[in-house]
Amino acid sequence: MKLAFSTLGVPGLPLPDVLRLATAHGYHGIELRTHPEEPVHPGLTLAERADVAAAFKAAGVEILGLAGYTRVAAPGDDGPVLAEIRTLLDLARDLGAPYVRVFPGGGEDGQSPEEADATAARRLGTAAEHAADRGVRILLETHDSHRTGAAAMRVLGLVGHRHVGALWDVMHTWLGGEQPSETFAALSPHLGYVQVKDIASADDTTPLPLGTGVLPLTECVEVLSRHGWDGWLCWEYEKRWYEAAAPLPGLLDAGRDHLARLLNESA
Repeated sequence: MKLAFSTLGVPGLPLPDVLRLATAHGYHGIELRTHPEEPVHPGLTLAERADVAAAFKAAGVEILGLAGYTRVAAPGDDGPVLAEIRTLLDLARDLGAPYVRVFPGGGEDGQSPEEADATAARRLGTAAEHAADRGVRILLETHDSHRTGAAAMRVLGLVGHRHVGALWDVMHTWLGGEQPSETFAALSPHLGYVQVKDIASADDTTPLPLGTGVLPLTECVEVLSRHGWDGWLCWEYEKRWYEAAAPLPGLLDAGRDHLARLLNESA
């Protein structure tokens, strides 16, 4: 498996500094948070996009994916949601990123689970053709209204398109009461990559150094290894939302070593 970290852990840090962190601490890739306050976002010109792609290539670091914020199950018209996804897919194509992350975001305004599933599946099915044209996969993250693998599969099973898959956030499946073996069994046919993290408890989700909290990282890596899955583990350290959390740069070596140890133990 290859290791990456998310720019959510170093909010607003200039791209050259992000790439230096990756190379200095032995990470193979970066998940880019694509928000206007970040260096990489959909407002970049074609020339700026080419510069970003060239910088990653020169550093020998891969762009794992673009972490967008589109809520595919949210009530409302399809048009703006589809336009937002297409914009992210175009950016991913220009940067050479294989994945675009979207959220479920259902359950508001009295929306039933069945309505949320149908809305998300309809939009993802439509966007899948644009994704295929761009050579990019859309990944539905286990999050909010669909935080377990079983819930995500209610949508993905309706879509049935190879350019729409799943992103496994280990915190949300744990909060949803799902065991890692259950999550993997549900998502494995569709799994793009896995976001790892650690927290103190279900009531305190402040990010912690990997291996110092309660999330079942050992079990997650073990089930992935046992089934021969050889994709990406991405450390999503949510510093952007928790200002009091320790700075990520000082934790990167220990985090890489912890994941490497888990991988060796499960090999």
